[in-house]
Amino acid sequence: MRLRNKPWAKDFMAEHPDVLILDPEGKKGRWTEEFGNDAPIHIEVGTGKGQFIIGMALANPEINYIGIEHFDNVIVSALEKAIEAKKPSNLRLMRVNGEELESLFVGSEISRVYLNFSDPWPKDRHEKRRLTHPNFLAKYEGVLKANGEIHFKTDNRSLFEYSLVSMTDYGMKLRSVSLDLHASMPEDNVLTEYEEKFSSKGHPIYRLEAQYQS
Repeated sequence: MRLRNKPWAKDFMAEHPDVLILDPEGKKGRWTEEFGNDAPIHIEVGTGKGQFIIGMALANPEINYIGIEHFDNVIVSALEKAIEAKKPSNLRLMRVNGEELESLFVGSEISRVYLNFSDPWPKDRHEKRRLTHPNFLAKYEGVLKANGEIHFKTDNRSLFEYSLVSMTDYGMKLRSVSLDLHASMPEDNVLTEYEEKFSSKGHPIYRLEAQYQS
């Protein structure tokens, strides 16, 4: 996907450090101080334009949420949505690469990881870029609490099947595996932008929860 350049993005992000963290490495091990409480912290790797993570923050004020996105031109859209939502106090955003998790959090600092509609990277030579590759599963495990969870949604069946195998081989326990999430929509399901788009076209949405075993 080609991203439209937004030359104003960096200045706009700098104007809202209360939502978009400008020095995330400096928060490592200190996220409870940043939020001002010791509530569980959930992160979304690849938060896109932010509809999911903001919706979750609004629906669950007892949980802290961090949206992680690699591209300036995308994270600013999430920031705009957060401002429209009156900047929920339990929400933070970061413009960083998901590969950098271990420089952002200490072990056991995170309770749950969300992966929503990640790039499927279909070519075999790009397998290691998939966010459910074992290398990434190890990164998540390194920052999650014992028995921490990954919640994963996608419209891509091949990526879903790959993820089922990858997580199982890693030793994770799978549950709530759905091949058509919207056929029996959970009341607490918060839709992403892509989820709305693909489901409106009749595409099935695949979902699973995976838990690390201590």
